[in-house]
Amino acid sequence: MATAIPLWKNQVLIALTLLNQKNAVSAQNAVADATNDLLKKNSTLLKQSTLDVAQASQRGVVDIATLHETQANLLQTIEEALKIQQDGHAKRQVLEGELQTMEQELQAKLSTPK
Repeated sequence: MATAIPLWKNQVLIALTLLNQKNAVSAQNAVADATNDLLKKNSTLLKQSTLDVAQASQRGVVDIATLHETQANLLQTIEEALKIQQDGHAKRQVLEGELQTMEQELQAKLSTPK
């Protein structure tokens, strides 16, 4: 019996040590798995980011569709401004004619003897 208790204590200590080693290995495996997952995710993000930057840098500052729309707006603005000027010129000519007629009528009234 004198040897049974120390032997039992020794076996319990060995079992606890093995359990601690098993837990340490599990923790190490979990850390390694997390590190691998993080590396994979970072490489995927780096790939996508690099492709996005390359695509954005090749796009240019202004799209051709924007230039076409801007050109069309400018041309339409010029055409409308010219039409407004032409309409205004035509109205002024009509008004000048009416003013001349009114002036002639006034002169005729003023020049008639009383």
